Amino acid sequence: MQELTHFLNGAPVKGGSGRFGDVFNPATGEVQARVPLASRDEVDRAIADAAAAQPAWGATNPQRRGRVMMAFVQLLNRDMDKLAEALSREHGKTFPDAKGDVQRGLEVIEYCIGAAQMLKGEYTDNAGPGIDMYSMRQPLGVVAGITPFNFPAMIPMWKMGPALASGNAFILKPSERDPSVPLMLAELLKEAGLPDGVLQVVNGDKEAVDAILENETVQAVGFVGSTPIASYIYAKGCANGKRVQCFGGAKNHMIVMPDADLDQAADALIGAGYGAAGERCMAISVAVPVGEKTADALIERLVPRIEKLKVGPYTAGDDVDYGPVVTAAAKANIHRLVQSGIDQGAELVVDGRDFKLQGYENGFFVGPHLFDRVTKDMDIYKTEIFGPVLSTVRARSYEEALGLAMDHEYGNGTAIFTRDGDTARDFANRVNIGMVGINVPIPVPLAYHTFGGWKKSGFGDLNQHGPDAFRFYTRTKTVTSRWPSGLKEGGEFHFKAMD
Repeated sequence: MQELTHFLNGAPVKGGSGRFGDVFNPATGEVQARVPLASRDEVDRAIADAAAAQPAWGATNPQRRGRVMMAFVQLLNRDMDKLAEALSREHGKTFPDAKGDVQRGLEVIEYCIGAAQMLKGEYTDNAGPGIDMYSMRQPLGVVAGITPFNFPAMIPMWKMGPALASGNAFILKPSERDPSVPLMLAELLKEAGLPDGVLQVVNGDKEAVDAILENETVQAVGFVGSTPIASYIYAKGCANGKRVQCFGGAKNHMIVMPDADLDQAADALIGAGYGAAGERCMAISVAVPVGEKTADALIERLVPRIEKLKVGPYTAGDDVDYGPVVTAAAKANIHRLVQSGIDQGAELVVDGRDFKLQGYENGFFVGPHLFDRVTKDMDIYKTEIFGPVLSTVRARSYEEALGLAMDHEYGNGTAIFTRDGDTARDFANRVNIGMVGINVPIPVPLAYHTFGGWKKSGFGDLNQHGPDAFRFYTRTKTVTSRWPSGLKEGGEFHFKAMD
Protein backbone atom coordinates (compact mmCIF):
# COMPACT_ATOMS: atom_id res chain seq x y z
CA MET A 1 0.00 0.00 0.00
CA GLN A 2 1.28 3.45 -0.93
CA GLU A 3 2.24 5.75 1.93
CA LEU A 4 1.90 9.39 1.00
CA THR A 5 3.95 12.28 2.42
CA HIS A 6 3.86 15.96 3.14
CA PHE A 7 5.77 18.35 0.82
CA LEU A 8 8.05 20.59 2.86
CA ASN A 9 10.97 22.79 1.91
CA GLY A 10 10.95 21.52 -1.65
CA ALA A 11 10.89 17.78 -0.93
CA PRO A 12 8.55 14.94 0.11
CA VAL A 13 8.68 14.39 3.87
CA LYS A 14 7.27 11.41 5.76
CA GLY A 15 4.76 12.13 8.48
CA GLY A 16 6.03 12.08 12.04
CA SER A 17 2.84 12.06 14.08
CA GLY A 18 2.16 8.34 13.79
CA ARG A 19 -1.40 9.12 12.69
CA PHE A 20 -2.71 8.27 9.22
CA GLY A 21 -5.90 8.50 7.22
CA ASP A 22 -7.14 6.04 4.64
CA VAL A 23 -7.35 7.10 0.98
CA PHE A 24 -9.94 5.00 -0.87
CA ASN A 25 -10.49 4.05 -4.46
CA PRO A 26 -14.16 5.09 -4.62
CA ALA A 27 -14.87 2.74 -7.53
CA THR A 28 -13.82 -0.39 -5.65
CA GLY A 29 -14.16 0.67 -2.02
CA GLU A 30 -10.60 -0.46 -1.35
CA VAL A 31 -8.01 1.47 0.63
CA GLN A 32 -5.29 2.35 -1.86
CA ALA A 33 -3.03 4.62 0.21
CA ARG A 34 -2.39 6.10 3.64
CA VAL A 35 -1.92 9.81 4.16
CA PRO A 36 -0.08 11.21 7.20
CA LEU A 37 -2.05 13.45 9.51
CA ALA A 38 0.23 16.19 10.75
CA SER A 39 0.68 17.08 14.40
CA ARG A 40 0.58 20.64 15.62
CA ASP A 41 4.38 20.66 15.90
CA GLU A 42 4.75 19.57 12.28
CA VAL A 43 2.42 22.33 11.13
CA ASP A 44 4.24 24.93 13.23
CA ARG A 45 7.61 23.89 11.79
CA ALA A 46 6.27 24.08 8.26
CA ILE A 47 4.96 27.59 8.93
CA ALA A 48 8.26 28.69 10.48
CA ASP A 49 10.19 27.45 7.44
CA ALA A 50 7.75 29.21 5.13
CA ALA A 51 8.25 32.43 7.07
CA ALA A 52 12.02 32.12 6.60
CA ALA A 53 11.63 31.62 2.84
CA GLN A 54 9.04 34.35 2.23
CA PRO A 55 11.11 37.58 2.44
CA ALA A 56 13.33 36.69 -0.50
CA TRP A 57 10.32 35.56 -2.55
CA GLY A 58 8.40 38.70 -1.61
CA ALA A 59 11.36 40.82 -2.73
CA THR A 60 11.43 39.08 -6.11
CA ASN A 61 9.90 41.39 -8.68
CA PRO A 62 6.38 40.51 -9.86
CA GLN A 63 7.48 39.82 -13.42
CA ARG A 64 9.84 37.08 -12.24
CA ARG A 65 7.13 35.60 -10.06
CA GLY A 66 4.87 35.69 -13.12
CA ARG A 67 7.48 33.72 -15.06
CA VAL A 68 7.29 30.96 -12.47
CA MET A 69 3.53 30.90 -13.03
CA MET A 70 4.14 30.76 -16.79
CA ALA A 71 6.45 27.77 -16.42
CA PHE A 72 3.92 26.13 -14.10
CA VAL A 73 1.22 26.45 -16.79
CA GLN A 74 3.49 24.71 -19.30
CA LEU A 75 4.11 21.86 -16.86
CA LEU A 76 0.42 21.53 -16.08
CA ASN A 77 -0.31 21.14 -19.78
CA ARG A 78 2.51 18.62 -20.10
CA ASP A 79 1.22 16.49 -17.21
CA MET A 80 -2.53 17.06 -17.71
CA ASP A 81 -3.36 13.38 -18.27
CA LYS A 82 -1.15 12.23 -15.42
CA LEU A 83 -2.80 14.66 -13.01
CA ALA A 84 -6.30 13.76 -14.19
CA GLU A 85 -5.67 10.04 -13.82
CA ALA A 86 -4.44 10.47 -10.24
CA LEU A 87 -7.39 12.72 -9.48
CA SER A 88 -9.92 10.23 -10.88
CA ARG A 89 -8.33 7.34 -9.02
CA GLU A 90 -8.76 9.04 -5.62
CA HIS A 91 -11.87 11.16 -6.15
CA GLY A 92 -13.84 8.92 -8.51
CA LYS A 93 -14.88 11.53 -11.07
CA THR A 94 -14.68 10.67 -14.76
CA PHE A 95 -11.47 11.32 -16.67
CA PRO A 96 -12.89 14.21 -18.76
CA ASP A 97 -14.30 15.78 -15.58
CA ALA A 98 -10.93 15.38 -13.86
CA LYS A 99 -9.20 17.11 -16.77
CA GLY A 100 -11.73 19.92 -16.43
CA ASP A 101 -10.81 20.17 -12.73
CA VAL A 102 -7.17 20.71 -13.66
CA GLN A 103 -8.02 23.03 -16.55
CA ARG A 104 -10.12 25.44 -14.45
CA GLY A 105 -7.27 25.68 -11.95
CA LEU A 106 -4.78 26.21 -14.77
CA GLU A 107 -6.82 29.16 -16.06
CA VAL A 108 -6.37 30.96 -12.73
CA ILE A 109 -2.63 30.32 -12.89
CA GLU A 110 -2.65 31.84 -16.40
CA TYR A 111 -4.31 34.92 -14.94
CA CYS A 112 -1.59 35.08 -12.28
CA ILE A 113 1.08 35.41 -14.96
CA GLY A 114 -0.04 39.05 -15.11
CA ALA A 115 0.66 39.64 -11.42
CA ALA A 116 2.71 42.74 -12.18
CA GLN A 117 -0.39 44.45 -13.58
CA MET A 118 -2.56 43.40 -10.63
CA LEU A 119 -0.05 44.62 -8.04
CA LYS A 120 0.41 48.14 -9.38
CA GLY A 121 -0.23 50.93 -6.93
CA GLU A 122 -1.47 54.50 -7.51
CA TYR A 123 0.46 57.77 -7.74
CA THR A 124 -0.56 61.40 -7.27
CA ASP A 125 1.95 64.05 -8.28
CA ASN A 126 1.78 67.36 -6.34
CA ALA A 127 -0.87 66.22 -3.89
CA GLY A 128 0.28 69.28 -1.90
CA PRO A 129 3.04 71.86 -2.23
CA GLY A 130 6.06 69.73 -3.13
CA ILE A 131 4.27 66.64 -1.88
CA ASP A 132 3.75 63.41 -3.81
CA MET A 133 1.56 60.53 -2.69
CA TYR A 134 1.63 56.89 -3.79
CA SER A 135 0.42 53.48 -2.70
CA MET A 136 2.02 50.05 -2.77
CA ARG A 137 0.44 46.60 -2.65
CA GLN A 138 2.61 44.36 -0.48
CA PRO A 139 2.34 40.66 0.40
CA LEU A 140 0.93 39.67 3.76
CA GLY A 141 3.72 37.20 4.54
CA VAL A 142 2.62 33.62 5.27
CA VAL A 143 -0.93 32.71 4.22
CA ALA A 144 -2.81 29.40 4.14
CA GLY A 145 -5.45 27.52 2.18
CA ILE A 146 -7.67 24.70 3.46
CA THR A 147 -9.20 23.01 0.43
CA PRO A 148 -11.95 20.42 -0.20
CA PHE A 149 -12.07 16.94 -1.68
CA ASN A 150 -14.39 17.69 -4.60
CA PHE A 151 -11.91 19.79 -6.60
CA PRO A 152 -8.46 18.63 -5.47
CA ALA A 153 -6.68 20.40 -8.35
CA MET A 154 -8.79 23.46 -9.07
CA ILE A 155 -9.34 24.89 -5.60
CA PRO A 156 -5.70 24.56 -4.43
CA MET A 157 -4.64 26.43 -7.58
CA TRP A 158 -7.34 29.06 -7.06
CA LYS A 159 -5.85 29.70 -3.63
CA MET A 160 -2.11 29.30 -4.05
CA GLY A 161 -1.76 30.90 -7.49
CA PRO A 162 -2.73 34.47 -6.50
CA ALA A 163 -1.11 34.07 -3.07
CA LEU A 164 2.26 33.05 -4.50
CA ALA A 165 2.12 35.52 -7.38
CA SER A 166 1.54 38.27 -4.81
CA GLY A 167 4.79 37.36 -3.03
CA ASN A 168 3.45 35.36 -0.10
CA ALA A 169 4.55 32.00 1.22
CA PHE A 170 1.66 29.54 1.16
CA ILE A 171 0.64 26.70 3.48
CA LEU A 172 -1.72 24.27 1.76
CA LYS A 173 -3.80 21.85 3.84
CA PRO A 174 -5.63 19.77 1.20
CA SER A 175 -8.39 17.29 1.83
CA GLU A 176 -7.09 14.08 3.33
CA ARG A 177 -9.53 12.14 1.13
CA ASP A 178 -7.66 12.78 -2.15
CA PRO A 179 -4.27 14.37 -1.39
CA SER A 180 -2.11 13.05 -4.25
CA VAL A 181 -2.82 15.77 -6.80
CA PRO A 182 -1.98 18.67 -4.43
CA LEU A 183 1.36 16.95 -3.74
CA MET A 184 1.95 16.60 -7.48
CA LEU A 185 1.16 20.30 -7.97
CA ALA A 186 3.82 21.17 -5.39
CA GLU A 187 6.38 19.08 -7.28
CA LEU A 188 5.51 20.90 -10.51
CA LEU A 189 5.84 24.32 -8.88
CA LYS A 190 9.30 23.39 -7.67
CA GLU A 191 10.17 22.32 -11.20
CA ALA A 192 8.80 25.65 -12.45
CA GLY A 193 11.31 27.50 -10.28
CA LEU A 194 9.47 28.25 -7.05
CA PRO A 195 12.03 28.51 -4.23
CA ASP A 196 12.00 25.81 -1.55
CA GLY A 197 9.81 26.53 1.45
CA VAL A 198 7.60 29.09 -0.27
CA LEU A 199 4.94 26.41 -0.77
CA GLN A 200 4.39 23.90 2.03
CA VAL A 201 1.83 21.10 1.67
CA VAL A 202 0.79 19.72 5.06
CA ASN A 203 -1.71 16.88 5.12
CA GLY A 204 -3.92 16.57 8.16
CA ASP A 205 -7.27 16.75 9.86
CA LYS A 206 -8.79 19.11 12.43
CA GLU A 207 -5.56 19.18 14.46
CA ALA A 208 -3.71 20.63 11.47
CA VAL A 209 -6.53 23.09 10.74
CA ASP A 210 -6.55 24.39 14.30
CA ALA A 211 -2.76 24.68 14.27
CA ILE A 212 -2.99 26.90 11.19
CA LEU A 213 -5.77 29.02 12.68
CA GLU A 214 -3.92 29.53 15.96
CA ASN A 215 -0.43 30.19 14.60
CA GLU A 216 0.37 33.89 14.86
CA THR A 217 2.62 33.85 11.80
CA VAL A 218 -0.23 32.99 9.44
CA GLN A 219 -1.79 36.24 8.28
CA ALA A 220 -4.69 35.00 6.14
CA VAL A 221 -6.66 31.81 5.60
CA GLY A 222 -8.86 30.76 2.69
CA PHE A 223 -11.28 27.83 2.94
CA VAL A 224 -13.77 25.96 0.76
CA GLY A 225 -16.04 23.26 2.18
CA SER A 226 -19.27 22.82 4.10
CA THR A 227 -21.02 25.76 5.76
CA PRO A 228 -20.65 24.52 9.37
CA ILE A 229 -16.88 24.19 8.95
CA ALA A 230 -16.69 27.46 7.01
CA SER A 231 -18.45 29.20 9.89
CA TYR A 232 -16.06 27.60 12.41
CA ILE A 233 -12.93 28.56 10.47
CA TYR A 234 -14.15 32.09 9.83
CA ALA A 235 -14.97 32.71 13.48
CA LYS A 236 -11.79 31.14 14.84
CA GLY A 237 -9.54 32.74 12.23
CA CYS A 238 -11.00 36.21 12.80
CA ALA A 239 -10.76 35.76 16.56
CA ASN A 240 -7.04 35.13 16.06
CA GLY A 241 -6.61 38.32 14.07
CA LYS A 242 -6.39 36.79 10.60
CA ARG A 243 -7.87 37.87 7.32
CA VAL A 244 -10.30 35.06 6.41
CA GLN A 245 -12.41 34.12 3.39
CA CYS A 246 -14.58 30.99 3.62
CA PHE A 247 -16.92 29.48 1.07
CA GLY A 248 -19.50 27.00 2.26
CA GLY A 249 -22.47 24.98 1.07
CA ALA A 250 -25.09 25.63 -1.56
CA LYS A 251 -28.59 24.82 -2.70
CA ASN A 252 -28.68 26.17 -6.24
CA HIS A 253 -32.06 26.79 -7.88
CA MET A 254 -32.75 26.81 -11.62
CA ILE A 255 -35.96 28.60 -12.54
CA VAL A 256 -37.59 27.36 -15.74
CA MET A 257 -40.08 29.84 -17.19
CA PRO A 258 -43.02 28.79 -19.40
CA ASP A 259 -41.37 30.39 -22.45
CA ALA A 260 -38.07 28.53 -21.98
CA ASP A 261 -36.73 26.02 -24.49
CA LEU A 262 -37.60 22.97 -22.39
CA ASP A 263 -35.29 20.59 -24.22
CA GLN A 264 -32.41 22.98 -23.61
CA ALA A 265 -33.45 23.32 -19.96
CA ALA A 266 -33.70 19.55 -19.49
CA ASP A 267 -30.26 18.99 -21.02
CA ALA A 268 -28.85 21.69 -18.77
CA LEU A 269 -30.35 20.08 -15.67
CA ILE A 270 -28.86 16.70 -16.55
CA GLY A 271 -25.33 18.11 -16.74
CA ALA A 272 -25.71 20.53 -13.84
CA GLY A 273 -27.58 18.17 -11.54
CA TYR A 274 -25.82 14.87 -12.11
CA GLY A 275 -22.37 15.72 -13.42
CA ALA A 276 -19.54 14.78 -11.02
CA ALA A 277 -22.18 12.78 -9.10
CA GLY A 278 -23.56 16.09 -7.84
CA GLU A 279 -20.43 16.71 -5.74
CA ARG A 280 -20.09 20.35 -6.81
CA CYS A 281 -20.95 23.47 -4.87
CA MET A 282 -22.32 24.93 -8.11
CA ALA A 283 -24.46 21.89 -8.97
CA ILE A 284 -28.12 22.58 -9.64
CA SER A 285 -30.02 20.59 -7.03
CA VAL A 286 -33.42 22.33 -7.27
CA ALA A 287 -35.41 22.76 -10.48
CA VAL A 288 -38.22 25.32 -10.22
CA PRO A 289 -40.60 25.12 -13.19
CA VAL A 290 -43.17 27.91 -13.27
CA GLY A 291 -46.69 26.60 -13.83
CA GLU A 292 -48.09 23.08 -13.78
CA LYS A 293 -47.91 22.75 -17.55
CA THR A 294 -44.24 23.71 -17.55
CA ALA A 295 -43.52 21.31 -14.69
CA ASP A 296 -45.26 18.36 -16.34
CA ALA A 297 -43.48 18.98 -19.64
CA LEU A 298 -40.10 19.34 -17.93
CA ILE A 299 -40.49 16.12 -15.91
CA GLU A 300 -41.55 14.33 -19.10
CA ARG A 301 -38.29 15.37 -20.73
CA LEU A 302 -36.08 14.71 -17.70
CA VAL A 303 -37.09 11.12 -16.96
CA PRO A 304 -35.81 9.46 -20.16
CA ARG A 305 -32.62 11.49 -20.04
CA ILE A 306 -31.95 10.45 -16.43
CA GLU A 307 -32.71 6.80 -17.17
CA LYS A 308 -30.07 6.85 -19.92
CA LEU A 309 -27.32 8.14 -17.63
CA LYS A 310 -24.33 5.81 -17.46
CA VAL A 311 -22.68 5.44 -14.06
CA GLY A 312 -19.31 3.72 -13.75
CA PRO A 313 -15.59 3.92 -12.95
CA TYR A 314 -13.35 6.47 -14.63
CA THR A 315 -11.48 3.61 -16.31
CA ALA A 316 -14.52 3.13 -18.59
CA GLY A 317 -13.47 6.31 -20.40
CA ASP A 318 -15.91 8.55 -22.24
CA ASP A 319 -18.69 5.98 -21.93
CA VAL A 320 -19.51 7.15 -18.38
CA ASP A 321 -21.56 10.20 -17.36
CA TYR A 322 -20.50 10.21 -13.73
CA GLY A 323 -18.60 8.06 -11.25
CA PRO A 324 -18.90 7.12 -7.58
CA VAL A 325 -19.15 9.50 -4.66
CA VAL A 326 -16.03 9.95 -2.58
CA THR A 327 -16.67 7.74 0.48
CA ALA A 328 -19.04 5.13 1.86
CA ALA A 329 -20.19 7.70 4.44
CA ALA A 330 -21.13 10.12 1.64
CA LYS A 331 -23.14 7.37 -0.07
CA ALA A 332 -24.95 6.50 3.15
CA ASN A 333 -25.81 10.15 3.79
CA ILE A 334 -27.29 10.54 0.31
CA HIS A 335 -29.46 7.45 0.79
CA ARG A 336 -30.56 8.74 4.20
CA LEU A 337 -31.69 12.05 2.71
CA VAL A 338 -33.46 10.31 -0.18
CA GLN A 339 -35.40 8.23 2.33
CA SER A 340 -36.30 11.38 4.25
CA GLY A 341 -37.74 12.85 1.05
CA ILE A 342 -39.93 9.80 0.60
CA ASP A 343 -41.00 9.85 4.25
CA GLN A 344 -41.88 13.55 4.09
CA GLY A 345 -44.12 13.16 1.05
CA ALA A 346 -42.05 14.00 -2.04
CA GLU A 347 -42.70 11.97 -5.17
CA LEU A 348 -39.65 9.89 -6.14
CA VAL A 349 -39.96 9.79 -9.94
CA VAL A 350 -36.59 8.16 -10.63
CA ASP A 351 -35.23 5.88 -7.89
CA GLY A 352 -31.51 5.15 -7.93
CA ARG A 353 -31.23 3.50 -4.52
CA ASP A 354 -30.86 -0.05 -5.86
CA PHE A 355 -28.17 0.80 -8.38
CA LYS A 356 -25.44 -1.85 -8.54
CA LEU A 357 -22.49 -2.09 -10.90
CA GLN A 358 -21.29 -5.56 -11.74
CA GLY A 359 -17.71 -6.06 -10.63
CA TYR A 360 -17.84 -2.93 -8.48
CA GLU A 361 -20.34 -3.97 -5.84
CA ASN A 362 -18.21 -2.50 -3.05
CA GLY A 363 -17.75 0.84 -4.80
CA PHE A 364 -19.42 4.04 -3.64
CA PHE A 365 -21.79 4.34 -6.59
CA VAL A 366 -25.14 6.11 -6.25
CA GLY A 367 -27.77 5.92 -8.96
CA PRO A 368 -29.51 9.08 -10.19
CA HIS A 369 -32.61 10.28 -8.36
CA LEU A 370 -35.37 12.68 -9.38
CA PHE A 371 -37.95 14.04 -6.94
CA ASP A 372 -41.10 15.93 -7.89
CA ARG A 373 -43.53 17.96 -5.75
CA VAL A 374 -40.88 18.84 -3.20
CA THR A 375 -41.85 21.52 -0.68
CA LYS A 376 -39.84 24.07 1.28
CA ASP A 377 -40.19 22.26 4.61
CA MET A 378 -38.56 19.02 3.42
CA ASP A 379 -35.02 18.09 4.39
CA ILE A 380 -34.08 17.35 0.77
CA TYR A 381 -34.92 20.98 -0.04
CA LYS A 382 -33.22 22.57 2.93
CA THR A 383 -30.05 20.44 2.98
CA GLU A 384 -27.14 20.32 0.57
CA ILE A 385 -27.23 16.65 -0.46
CA PHE A 386 -23.98 16.67 -2.49
CA GLY A 387 -25.10 13.72 -4.58
CA PRO A 388 -26.93 12.86 -7.82
CA VAL A 389 -30.34 13.97 -6.53
CA LEU A 390 -32.47 16.60 -8.27
CA SER A 391 -35.52 18.03 -6.50
CA THR A 392 -38.37 19.69 -8.39
CA VAL A 393 -40.34 22.43 -6.63
CA ARG A 394 -43.35 23.61 -8.62
CA ALA A 395 -43.98 27.37 -8.53
CA ARG A 396 -47.25 29.03 -9.53
CA SER A 397 -45.63 32.28 -10.67
CA TYR A 398 -42.33 33.96 -11.43
CA GLU A 399 -42.51 35.88 -8.13
CA GLU A 400 -42.94 32.63 -6.19
CA ALA A 401 -40.00 31.05 -8.01
CA LEU A 402 -37.81 34.09 -7.35
CA GLY A 403 -38.83 34.01 -3.71
CA LEU A 404 -37.73 30.38 -3.33
CA ALA A 405 -34.19 31.23 -4.39
CA MET A 406 -34.09 34.43 -2.36
CA ASP A 407 -35.50 32.94 0.84
CA HIS A 408 -33.13 29.95 1.01
CA GLU A 409 -30.28 30.29 3.50
CA TYR A 410 -27.69 29.50 0.82
CA GLY A 411 -26.78 31.97 -1.90
CA ASN A 412 -24.03 30.44 -4.00
CA GLY A 413 -25.38 30.18 -7.54
CA THR A 414 -28.68 30.28 -9.41
CA ALA A 415 -29.97 30.25 -12.97
CA ILE A 416 -33.02 31.15 -14.99
CA PHE A 417 -34.04 29.72 -18.34
CA THR A 418 -36.26 32.02 -20.38
CA ARG A 419 -36.58 33.69 -23.78
CA ASP A 420 -37.74 36.96 -22.21
CA GLY A 421 -35.00 39.54 -21.70
CA ASP A 422 -37.00 41.66 -19.26
CA THR A 423 -37.62 38.66 -16.98
CA ALA A 424 -33.96 37.67 -17.12
CA ARG A 425 -32.85 41.22 -16.37
CA ASP A 426 -35.23 41.52 -13.43
CA PHE A 427 -34.04 38.19 -12.04
CA ALA A 428 -30.35 39.10 -12.32
CA ASN A 429 -30.92 42.44 -10.61
CA ARG A 430 -33.15 41.29 -7.76
CA VAL A 431 -31.92 37.84 -6.74
CA ASN A 432 -29.72 37.90 -3.62
CA ILE A 433 -27.24 35.29 -4.82
CA GLY A 434 -23.59 35.70 -5.72
CA MET A 435 -23.45 34.06 -9.16
CA VAL A 436 -26.29 34.14 -11.67
CA GLY A 437 -26.76 32.28 -14.94
CA ILE A 438 -29.14 33.33 -17.71
CA ASN A 439 -29.74 30.23 -19.83
CA VAL A 440 -26.47 29.02 -18.31
CA PRO A 441 -26.96 26.36 -15.60
CA ILE A 442 -23.60 26.55 -13.81
CA PRO A 443 -22.47 30.20 -13.89
CA VAL A 444 -18.88 29.74 -12.71
CA PRO A 445 -17.04 32.94 -13.69
CA LEU A 446 -13.85 32.80 -15.71
CA ALA A 447 -10.53 33.44 -14.00
CA TYR A 448 -10.50 37.20 -14.57
CA HIS A 449 -13.82 37.66 -12.75
CA THR A 450 -14.42 36.64 -9.15
CA PHE A 451 -16.15 33.57 -7.70
CA GLY A 452 -18.14 33.74 -4.48
CA GLY A 453 -21.52 33.14 -2.90
CA TRP A 454 -23.71 35.18 -0.58
CA LYS A 455 -25.59 34.45 2.64
CA LYS A 456 -24.44 31.20 4.28
CA SER A 457 -22.49 30.23 1.18
CA GLY A 458 -19.78 32.83 1.77
CA PHE A 459 -18.02 34.39 4.76
CA GLY A 460 -15.77 37.39 4.23
CA ASP A 461 -15.71 40.46 2.02
CA LEU A 462 -13.54 39.29 -0.88
CA ASN A 463 -14.08 36.51 -3.40
CA GLN A 464 -11.86 33.89 -5.00
CA HIS A 465 -9.70 34.50 -8.09
CA GLY A 466 -9.90 37.56 -10.30
CA PRO A 467 -8.93 40.97 -8.87
CA ASP A 468 -10.37 40.11 -5.44
CA ALA A 469 -7.78 37.38 -4.95
CA PHE A 470 -4.90 39.85 -5.27
CA ARG A 471 -6.67 42.23 -2.90
CA PHE A 472 -7.12 39.43 -0.38
CA TYR A 473 -3.48 38.33 -0.42
CA THR A 474 -1.96 41.84 -0.21
CA ARG A 475 -2.26 44.93 1.96
CA THR A 476 -2.05 48.51 0.78
CA LYS A 477 0.58 50.89 2.09
CA THR A 478 0.23 54.60 1.27
CA VAL A 479 3.28 56.87 1.27
CA THR A 480 3.24 60.67 1.44
CA SER A 481 6.62 62.20 0.53
CA ARG A 482 8.29 65.59 0.29
CA TRP A 483 11.93 66.12 -0.66
CA PRO A 484 13.48 69.41 0.57
CA SER A 485 15.51 70.79 -2.31
CA GLY A 486 17.63 73.41 -0.49
CA LEU A 487 17.40 77.18 -0.95
CA LYS A 488 16.66 78.48 -4.38
CA GLU A 489 18.87 81.51 -5.16
CA GLY A 490 19.24 83.27 -8.46
CA GLY A 491 17.26 80.63 -10.31
CA GLU A 492 19.55 77.82 -9.12
CA PHE A 493 19.18 75.14 -6.45
CA HIS A 494 21.90 74.86 -3.81
CA PHE A 495 22.16 71.52 -2.00
CA LYS A 496 23.97 70.86 1.23
CA ALA A 497 27.02 68.75 0.78
CA MET A 498 26.55 65.16 1.88
CA ASP A 499 29.09 63.51 4.14
